[in-house]
Amino acid sequence: MKRHPSLVPLSREHHGALILARLLQVNTPPYKGLPGDTEGKASYALKFYNNELIAHFDKEEKVFKLLYSANDHIADLIKIVVQEHVQLHRLFDNLRFDNSTEMIQQLDTIGKVLEAHIRREERELFPAIEETFCEVTITEINRILSSH
Repeated sequence: MKRHPSLVPLSREHHGALILARLLQVNTPPYKGLPGDTEGKASYALKFYNNELIAHFDKEEKVFKLLYSANDHIADLIKIVVQEHVQLHRLFDNLRFDNSTEMIQQLDTIGKVLEAHIRREERELFPAIEETFCEVTITEINRILSSH
């Protein structure tokens, strides 16, 4: 799907997050160059979260503040997406390296929630933004994203 140029930076960031999401899920084939053991996956996930996802969520939420009042559909989608951000922050913050079986389940949960979250943004929220907002507003999105 072709994205409006102002949303492309967020979509590009989703690519790495989708790879992480799939890597963390149970019964996923190995990814070349990425960890295959549970502790390696957990370490990689926390590093990616701290170095990429926190800033990504922050950028999105700054954009969403601009768009929230457009209509009920956009507002409802934004509420869901922001709630998912909160849930993902909690899941990453609660990731523990104390029990291999529990950690495998925690990583699987993070992977599934992260994948569903990204798919919602790409398949529902971003198309709704592109359909709803004029070029001036979408250009403002670009300005917000460029300031990061």
